[in-house]
Amino acid sequence: MQINDLMLFVRVADCGSITAAATELELSPAAASAALKRLEKQLETSLFIRSTRSLRLTDTGERYLIHCRRALADLSLGQQAINDVREKISGVVSLAVPSDTGRTVLLPWLDDFMDEYPELKIRLHIGDTLSDFYHDKIDVALRIGTPKDSSLVAFKIAKVKRQLCASPEYIAKHGEITSIEQLSDHNCLFFMLDERTHDLWRFTKNGREFKVRVTGNRTCNDAEVARRWAVAGKGVVYKSALDLGEDILKQRLVPMMTDYEGEGADLYLVCPGREHVTPVILLLRDMLRQRCKQRLEARN
Repeated sequence: MQINDLMLFVRVADCGSITAAATELELSPAAASAALKRLEKQLETSLFIRSTRSLRLTDTGERYLIHCRRALADLSLGQQAINDVREKISGVVSLAVPSDTGRTVLLPWLDDFMDEYPELKIRLHIGDTLSDFYHDKIDVALRIGTPKDSSLVAFKIAKVKRQLCASPEYIAKHGEITSIEQLSDHNCLFFMLDERTHDLWRFTKNGREFKVRVTGNRTCNDAEVARRWAVAGKGVVYKSALDLGEDILKQRLVPMMTDYEGEGADLYLVCPGREHVTPVILLLRDMLRQRCKQRLEARN
């Protein structure tokens, strides 16, 4: 049922004329008449008694009009509540995000978010080193894995699995990987987090977990670089499907070992304490949940 049809119904009832209501709402009389017929068909009842000279509500129409006015008033209040929230979304928020997720995924999302709330200012901290909330003056951070500090407030954004990928050029030259055993024959690309190289790769198949220590000639403390190396055909990458999604969709990277399930981790939006959970943080949380869901579903 269309809101515009309900608004038209109320105006016709108030004006006592389809033509007058149509003029107010900048519709043609024919379009207004068709909208009323559409509404009556959906309700399976007549709302007006029509004659060549007059138009009046039926008993059912009068009863429906009461509820219709109330519903439209509630919708108007809801819109005003949204506008009130939008007006309150202002100030500065310091947001820390992982390097690849920040650059590849988050930047356009933040652009849209700030377009919606133009009074908001964001200070973005991009890097794979975990920021210190107090030393680095961070308000909120996007982090992979459950926070170990129980004093932090953590909102789960998405469950993200890793995906094994290589470029079409690399696969053409070195062959596609279809099993765990073949990983030892390939150049694997690494990234470091807190000085630890992620060279132990985990997979699951038919409920059985596989762990393999892989080797390669390239390591970086910036996870985005590992993805860029893979796109350039320098080796095999095993990273978050969220970060690799655009490259996979545009066929810059090709998923391999798809009958294995990649290692999973939860993505969290983290605040240093309950007092830091502001309306801005909650809106940011909701936006990230929706966008991550859409992005992960798009590649399935």
